[in-house]
Amino acid sequence: MAEAAIHPLGHLPKPSQISFGTDGLRGRVDTMLTPALALQVGYWCGRVLQAEGPVLIGMDSRSSGSMLVAALTAGLTASGREVWTLGLCPTPAVPGLIRRYSAAGGLMVSASHNPPEDNGIKVFGATGSKLSPERQQAIEAGLCGADGSGIALAASGVARHRPELLDDYRASLLSSVGQQRLDGVPIVLDLCWGSATACGAEVFSALGADLTVLHGDPDGTRINVNCGSTHLEALRRAVIEKGAAMGFGFDGDADRMLAVDGQGRVVDGDHVLFLWGSVLQEQGQLPDQRLVATVMSNLGFERAWQARGGLLDRTPVGDQHVHAEMVRTGAALGGEQSGHILSSAHGLSGDGVLTALQIASLCHAQQLSLAEWVDQSFQAYPQKLVNVRVENRERRKGWGDCAPLYSLVQEAEASMAEDGRVLVRASGTEPLLRVMVEAADQAVVDHWTSRLAAAADQHLSAS
Repeated sequence: MAEAAIHPLGHLPKPSQISFGTDGLRGRVDTMLTPALALQVGYWCGRVLQAEGPVLIGMDSRSSGSMLVAALTAGLTASGREVWTLGLCPTPAVPGLIRRYSAAGGLMVSASHNPPEDNGIKVFGATGSKLSPERQQAIEAGLCGADGSGIALAASGVARHRPELLDDYRASLLSSVGQQRLDGVPIVLDLCWGSATACGAEVFSALGADLTVLHGDPDGTRINVNCGSTHLEALRRAVIEKGAAMGFGFDGDADRMLAVDGQGRVVDGDHVLFLWGSVLQEQGQLPDQRLVATVMSNLGFERAWQARGGLLDRTPVGDQHVHAEMVRTGAALGGEQSGHILSSAHGLSGDGVLTALQIASLCHAQQLSLAEWVDQSFQAYPQKLVNVRVENRERRKGWGDCAPLYSLVQEAEASMAEDGRVLVRASGTEPLLRVMVEAADQAVVDHWTSRLAAAADQHLSAS
């Protein structure tokens, strides 16, 4: 029997597989995010974006990035759009440059913290914000053929390579700290073999920091592998061995950052919000004393912030939800426990390198070590997150309809009362159901996460 022919651009996934999660399209390059799909995504983005002007494209260091950028460029130019490719850059460079050059929008080719074999496409509109759900649905409809119009070639657009635009982004990072210097401050950076290698060491060195750099070259075969913000062990060891004041680890596309203090303790997004927010509060630059966080943020953080007279608004997980709430309320600072921090004074784009610069410079300005500053913040409640693999999307999204699991969640909440909470949610980027429990007592956390995860696996994962 003759072997089936394989299309060189790969297949188009089934319509049911094509949907924007909490952070755009994402999946394995050989099975879901193929060049054939990227070509179509580029075309329909070109059709859906409303403003005039070029469309910018950035990428992280993944080996598949250049291939997908080429396919997206082909699709965009087929729709009549002019395209400016930026090359390797952090995700926040794209929305910043969209605003600076009045572009029609932009795309970032990255799978963020996912493994090297995955990739993704994030789409931004003319304001630099993530594309609205309505626009995302319009792209999905085009991809699935639901709008009935099909592909119609327009006058071909032009593609230009514009890496020099990233100089503007680097300059904006340096200007974000004003005249503050970091001369002689020993700092370790874990650049994750990814986007942060494009500028992370450069900007810290320009401010005079005494740098140690880990995983500092762009390497798409090792991006996120036992390094960066999702694997902090190497960063913690280096900070302690070097006697550094602090360390910063980034994810693959550098829109998130987690820190390590001089004692090797992890400083997550909740601590960043509390510390940075406290400074803004004291400076009278925090409207309504309000911070915006997500349902994942720790109860210890919330109660400590309330004790300072502050308000904490919670949103669903995803920086687009934090962004929307900040815009609605006029909040100056918000973010996620995972290290995705948004500042209204800096463009409302999650930027790991900018956040690291802010924390380092604020520590230095107060003549405090990061460890001393963390000691002045709050004591986090024990919190545990268990991921249960649930391949069936309908079961995963509709977990609340599973009576045994829902009943057990209610039992856990009643048992912990005001001293704890349960959060069960379907991942927006992976086939996982995330089960999180936090309480004042670690034994209680362990007990309920074990029971809830077992129930989810039994009732949702079974074929």
